[in-house]
Amino acid sequence: MATFQISRTSGQYWYHLRADNGEIVQSGEGYTSRASCENGIQSVKANCQPRRFESFFNAGQYGFNHVASNGEIIGRSEKYTTAQARDHGLQVVIREAPEARVQDLS
Repeated sequence: MATFQISRTSGQYWYHLRADNGEIVQSGEGYTSRASCENGIQSVKANCQPRRFESFFNAGQYGFNHVASNGEIIGRSEKYTTAQARDHGLQVVIREAPEARVQDLS
């Protein structure tokens, strides 16, 4: 099962969603408080429908943005070398993020 990890760097809180293999499949923006970061994670969990993802290809790399119902980007994928790898990462988020546990490393 994937895990959300909260960390703190340079005075900001960040989340990373890690797949079972330890790879980061999605990351959030920097938040000013842990509570805001936790709210961001809840938004990710609530918006795991396929229509909430925008796939892209840019500068030779594939990726996706996770978009909330209000149109704001709530997460960004890591960069992938193939569309198939990107699509697999996206499916991990859709399938596992809603039930993923949260680990606070801050």
